[in-house]
Amino acid sequence: MPHQLRNFKNPVPSDLEIAQSVMPLPIQQIAEEAGILMEELELYGPYKAKVALDVRDRLKDRPNGHYIVVTAITPTPLGEGKTTTTVGLSQALGAHLGKKVFTCIRQPSQGPTFGIKGGAAGGGYSQIIPMEDFNLHLTGDIHAITAANNLLAAAIDARMFHEADMDDATLFKRLCPPKNGKRFFTGTMLRRLKKLGIDKTDPDDLTPEEISR
Repeated sequence: MPHQLRNFKNPVPSDLEIAQSVMPLPIQQIAEEAGILMEELELYGPYKAKVALDVRDRLKDRPNGHYIVVTAITPTPLGEGKTTTTVGLSQALGAHLGKKVFTCIRQPSQGPTFGIKGGAAGGGYSQIIPMEDFNLHLTGDIHAITAANNLLAAAIDARMFHEADMDDATLFKRLCPPKNGKRFFTGTMLRRLKKLGIDKTDPDDLTPEEISR
């Protein structure tokens, strides 16, 4: 059933005040009204869930709906407009026309959220709630992406600033630096040499080929 907006205020309060003044509907109730089965939901608390892709197979014989894309040719400096318009369209189609409608928007990364653009949950009475969860955490997938991105960046940095100009001789000097004018192998290094079939205990006796191994 449509859920219409009520208790509008004029002048319109801030986005945060509006978001915190509304109690979200339980996601299970929304799913039930949309025809999604409970076993097709992966819950993340009372107001968030993922929908299993199996729902496509179950509803494959249903007629296709209509697809509306909201985009922009020239993004504005602050990025305002697209999400608000998208949510407003969904409200018009769902709450006022009684149509089944789903709004598909991307989750913002933390860079723009904490930068000048701010969050990407829409604005005014056309925004996503819980707004704080949507902008910061949601289901936690954004943190997995962040961790993977940081790992790749660290690997590239290590390659560019440490490994790219590293040859065998330079690496050997780091692995076995002289102490009091003399180089020594550690116990771990000696065991490694033994596995390689190198029966030497003095680092200065190694040939360039043995150092490379």
